[in-house]
Amino acid sequence: MIDTGPSSTLDSAAEAPCTVCCCTLGNKILTVVFMVLLILAILFGNLLTLAVVLGTKHFRTPQGYLKASLAAADLAVGAFVVPLSVYAELYLMAGDSAPEWTAYNSQSVSFHPCTVIGPIFAGCTLVSITTIFLMTIERSIAVLKPLHKDSVITRKRTTILIALSWLGSFFLAVSPLVFSREIVLEYNTCSRMCNYALGTIGQFPSQAWNILLLFPAFDFTLLSGTVAINIISLSGIRQHSKRRKHLAEAECQKASKPTFSDIKAAKTIGTLTVAFTASFTPIAVFVVGNVLGNEWCNFSFFAFWILATNSCCNVIIYSVRDQKFRLCVHKLLLRDASKSCRQT
Repeated sequence: MIDTGPSSTLDSAAEAPCTVCCCTLGNKILTVVFMVLLILAILFGNLLTLAVVLGTKHFRTPQGYLKASLAAADLAVGAFVVPLSVYAELYLMAGDSAPEWTAYNSQSVSFHPCTVIGPIFAGCTLVSITTIFLMTIERSIAVLKPLHKDSVITRKRTTILIALSWLGSFFLAVSPLVFSREIVLEYNTCSRMCNYALGTIGQFPSQAWNILLLFPAFDFTLLSGTVAINIISLSGIRQHSKRRKHLAEAECQKASKPTFSDIKAAKTIGTLTVAFTASFTPIAVFVVGNVLGNEWCNFSFFAFWILATNSCCNVIIYSVRDQKFRLCVHKLLLRDASKSCRQT
């Protein structure tokens, strides 16, 4: 989030605006319960995804590595980002006052938890977008150029691209702090998360706004490219289906057509793209609204937590769209259950 006002203080923290998540004790309890359930869902779903992808030979492919990268980014959100919010909210409920560090920004204290958690959330979000983009390219090659798939898409190249996506995403996440003294990190009382903010009082530094707007600009550029590639891939799938219905295919045509699993995977990635675009769009709208001078306190809470909730959606999408993934999950759970039975 971008905060256009001055830096937080202990007095202003005590006068925090009443938002939908914290107006009453009931709302506070529901908010904490939601956060805890979200942590459990993110950890369980993405650990399960990593276990299936890394523990099953069938999924040790370039596409499987990309799924593992996406799961690792989502797992970091559940392991680091959401627990800090739970801690702050439980502290507030227990003592009727927030932790002292929530009243200051990262420039006001020697160490602020948001200095670590803020870039982790931003970096993992950027990794997710970049990984979905790479998955889309990988599937488009498999669908449109099936004969070249194995020579172009290799595990080594995919591993290098994954490493570059992580390095580039986290460099972009810390760039606002590196390239601008006006930008700080703080625990925001509206979103209940660590957000980027403007630490300068009474000024409107255009350079800082330009740096912060890199996030939605980069994200929507990749998402737009992902959507365009998905449209091309799905058009290729539709044309292939028409040819299969109306033409008697020769052996060479059979060898050059995309497999059923490639087509299914392309549709799954299309679903992932739609889900991530829907979860990220409120953040982009909120950032633009902040630039125009709107605070939108309640909206910021929903925007950021919709994005956080997306971290547990990928395993659901895989389970619904990928029958082999479902079978592997079923076998994995049965194997764990049989082990526990033997131990008892």
